[in-house]
Amino acid sequence: MKKTINLYKTIAAVGCLLLTVVACEKDFSTIESEIEGIKDFTTAGKVFPTVMYDKKLEPVQTNNLTSNLIGIYTDETYGKTTANVVSQVIPNNFSFDFGEDPKVESVYLTVPYYSRIVGTDANGNSIYALDSIFGANQNIKLSIYENTYFLRDFDPGTDLTEAQKFYSNANQTINFDNYQGELLYTSESFLPDNSATIIRAINQETGQLEEVGRGAPAMYLELENDNEYWDNLFFFNSLNPEAQPELSNANNFKNYFRGLYFKVEEPSAGGSQGNLSMLNFSQANIVITYSSITRIVIDDSGNTEEVRDNAEIILNFSGNRLNTIENSNDVKNIINTATSNTDLENGDTNVYLKGGEGSYGVIDLFSGNMIDDNGNSVSTVDYFKSKKGKWLINEANLTVYVNQSEVNNSDQEPERVIIYDLKNNTPIVDYYLDPTISTTDPLNSRINYSEKLKRDSNDNGVRYKFRLTEHVSNILLRDSTNLKLGVFVTTNINLTQNASVLNVPDEKVPTGSVLSPRGTVLHGSNPSVPDTKKMKFEIFYTEPTNN
Repeated sequence: MKKTINLYKTIAAVGCLLLTVVACEKDFSTIESEIEGIKDFTTAGKVFPTVMYDKKLEPVQTNNLTSNLIGIYTDETYGKTTANVVSQVIPNNFSFDFGEDPKVESVYLTVPYYSRIVGTDANGNSIYALDSIFGANQNIKLSIYENTYFLRDFDPGTDLTEAQKFYSNANQTINFDNYQGELLYTSESFLPDNSATIIRAINQETGQLEEVGRGAPAMYLELENDNEYWDNLFFFNSLNPEAQPELSNANNFKNYFRGLYFKVEEPSAGGSQGNLSMLNFSQANIVITYSSITRIVIDDSGNTEEVRDNAEIILNFSGNRLNTIENSNDVKNIINTATSNTDLENGDTNVYLKGGEGSYGVIDLFSGNMIDDNGNSVSTVDYFKSKKGKWLINEANLTVYVNQSEVNNSDQEPERVIIYDLKNNTPIVDYYLDPTISTTDPLNSRINYSEKLKRDSNDNGVRYKFRLTEHVSNILLRDSTNLKLGVFVTTNINLTQNASVLNVPDEKVPTGSVLSPRGTVLHGSNPSVPDTKKMKFEIFYTEPTNN
């Protein structure tokens, strides 16, 4: 019976898809009925005027991200960007039974990197390569503190009806340096490591730490327990620690222990361009191994001996978590200069795209006027809409070119950019219709809609190309509004959830752009740009010759 029901569900789903296709095809019925049986029709292409200019991003929302950035990224075009993380941690359960005389034995933090297996060594162990590592791969100083600032769940400015949003400029508005508690880890020479994570545990018989397994690469660090910090955190030095109200539920615990502050800086020696990595904090945890007396035995000499067994407390990073993203003055000056001289009518000469709290390009298709079929100057969008019932849109492409004289390091150029509907804060329809989606290989996902960066023989970026066929067809056939589009760099084209922009309620940013430290510079649409480098918007269509 279950298989029959599943079969019906499949048939229903296919039926819905066919109805959708038929509905779409009906929009072409007029032109197709005219073309059918007519031998004389032409296929042609036409370039339409389009404007592109810069837009600065105010601080962007950085909580509720799927991943987080940690490190220092030095962009040879823009300058330095520093990313820190502040996160709550919550026990995976509150049914504590610590036993008699509990004592912390070790505390290990694990934050997975994004990685893939690329082979095996002589012992059959997996060899890994790290993904989402940015920059020069030089040392940074990493410090992990207890955070004493409370990351509230709800915004008091909305009478606690909306979730609290935290933004990339949180170290200016809050300044977590003022809320540093206990220093739990520090290193002047932190680097991401592609080695397998060696999982260690205390041997019950020997009392020694031993390897008990291997996992994928992670930020795997032992946290300090100076002055029995973790013992005191869980009231191990008091009577009946399990009965403490701070350990009774998640809300009490989050207010009591307010999480960790991951702070990065240049090493004291200076001269480092740093490194920046994207980490999977949703799978991160802290494992606190403690021992307690479980029984008393009598040895051969008649002496009593306490036997201690180990247990674990696991803290997950499942509470509020945010990135701070701090741009250097060099980055700020470039973006401020570019966006303070925007030419809304003709478009800019150069368009600066920078992820995070950066900038993006605004695109206005069918801008201004053009010459119609009778040699008259008419509104571009009116001319295009006059072709309803006359043109069948075969393909529509938008190509933007990299200004290689402004981009100083081809290795840092973003491989992917995304076109976004700025009115509805969503990708255009072609994004959703692209069958090349890949959740396991986002670099090569949706490459029909948005091609990867095309490079020349010297590996320098040349152009990005987008297919807007269905978007343009909707403007022609369904009288859809010609809305402004945004072009953003993205670290993962599959990440299109919206992040808010501080004090700009209607403006949103795809989270894939928030999580990208990269930047590039495009040739714009200004008349000063050479025609061979200027943004090009071209529509290919079929038209009966008797029209």
